[in-house]
Amino acid sequence: MPRRDPSPDPRPEIAGVVALLREDRESLMARIAELSADMDALFEASRDSNADDEHDPEGQTIAYERSQLAAITAQTRDRLDEVEAALERVSDGTYGRCEVCGEPIPLARLEARPAARTCVRHAETRR
Repeated sequence: MPRRDPSPDPRPEIAGVVALLREDRESLMARIAELSADMDALFEASRDSNADDEHDPEGQTIAYERSQLAAITAQTRDRLDEVEAALERVSDGTYGRCEVCGEPIPLARLEARPAARTCVRHAETRR
């Protein structure tokens, strides 16, 4: 599905936060590409190795590196999903409103957590 460009927000004070979301999206996409390249390089480097992860000290290092890269990649993808969901809310005009009570999310919260879905009060109840 093609992405539509977000429409102007009815709260002009959050335009800077929306710009940060767009920058975050680009940065996260680049980071995922880097992590994927690192994972590919790690797999390629270990392909020629006969390392038995259980008994070879280097094999354990490779397994650890793979595990770390996989975890970091998953966290980065989750963050990208949050940012893209926030940009969708910008597009449909609901960004900056609490998903629970519908009240505007304070600018300070959006600046601290641009992908926030709820106001502080309701964020505490969602945990």
